[in-house]
Amino acid sequence: MQDDATRNCLEADGHLYVFAYGSLIWRPGFAHVAAHPALLRGFHRRFCLWSHHYRGTPERPGLVLGLDRGGACRGLAYAVAGADAAAVLAYLDERELPDGFEQVYHRRILPLRLLGSGRVVRAVTYVANRDCRMYCGRLAPERAAAVIAAGQGKTGTNRDYLLNTVQHLKQMGVQDAGLDRIAGLLPLG
Repeated sequence: MQDDATRNCLEADGHLYVFAYGSLIWRPGFAHVAAHPALLRGFHRRFCLWSHHYRGTPERPGLVLGLDRGGACRGLAYAVAGADAAAVLAYLDERELPDGFEQVYHRRILPLRLLGSGRVVRAVTYVANRDCRMYCGRLAPERAAAVIAAGQGKTGTNRDYLLNTVQHLKQMGVQDAGLDRIAGLLPLG
């Protein structure tokens, strides 16, 4: 059974759309009926959040991606069956907004364009919380690369997070110059 909040996230076709711009691209963790290349305007992908949990520790923080204001971002829009929407939203909130941790993201419903059809849908996405103490804004690429090279947390190394994201974006035909620059600055290893 769906509550009003879940129903408000569904599109007219009965699906929940989820925008993926980082690890959700290569590790969504939920069932979906389709994945569409998509464009979100008004936000861009950036390593702008410290990670003390997933990709770093309080003693040696890592960095994670967030959607920050301005520009545009290409990613994937996952279509989730309406019957699964409440469970998927609960999963995503647990993953992106875990209890006991500072809320580094805001869950938002934003319009995005499905690139294959040109159709505009409303999608759930997680936007960087600029008021959070974990928000680091724009770091120099050299500093970001040094942090990422050393970061390791609950879900693995920060290096793997960056390189997996770059690899999957390239497979989608997306070149992210900022991520490519940081990846190019990583020490060999």
